[in-house]
Amino acid sequence: MAIKPAYKRILLKLSGESLLGKLSFGIDFDKAAAIAEEIKEINDLGVETAIIIGGGNIHRGVRGIKEGIDVVSSDQMGMLATVINGIALQAVLEKAGVVTRHISAIEIRSLAEPFIRRRAVRHLEKGRIVIFSAGTGSPYFTTDTAAALRALEIKAEVILKATKVDGVYSADPMIDARAKKFKSIRFMEVLKRDLKVMDATAISLCKDNGLPIIVFDVGHRGNVKRAVLGESIGTKVY
Repeated sequence: MAIKPAYKRILLKLSGESLLGKLSFGIDFDKAAAIAEEIKEINDLGVETAIIIGGGNIHRGVRGIKEGIDVVSSDQMGMLATVINGIALQAVLEKAGVVTRHISAIEIRSLAEPFIRRRAVRHLEKGRIVIFSAGTGSPYFTTDTAAALRALEIKAEVILKATKVDGVYSADPMIDARAKKFKSIRFMEVLKRDLKVMDATAISLCKDNGLPIIVFDVGHRGNVKRAVLGESIGTKVY
């Protein structure tokens, strides 16, 4: 009996830190290749997959601002960091035998396609993995907001947010041992409690358009596939 995914089209949000592996900075290509294999597994199931990648493994905008760089310049640096990660992710995916298209919100034609919604959707329909980089292309917007925006534009059924923790907690589980994990939680509760699932703009976009988010630990092998199959994993925000 063939395995039937719970979703036909998804957006997978990967942080730049997910590419760190054992490194403190940059890209661990062994870790990137492992993530590529997981993405290939869901692609083989026929799931139309878009990915939005962060850049925190190379540059974090908040840190740049603390160092005295103005917000716009720091955010632009962060967007370019995501382009580097997009190129790396495309390389390891293609090495794994997956056809990909890299789309940047900042026009860099020699490196990536410009964002054209209908073209991005057509790539997905043809079974290609689409990698979105450079966020929204504008400063002051995080990759969280970009993920919600792109997911809505391509009509994804869910955002899979791959993180370093296994779901959403009432407090930071790394700091507070009493932190409670939620199996599911509503968008309004996330906003009221100011839980750091995604930024408030992204949560509001998802709430207003009925787009669920599943938050799970990407460090556990097979979790991406489990999320796609609809298994009880991480936390569902709805």
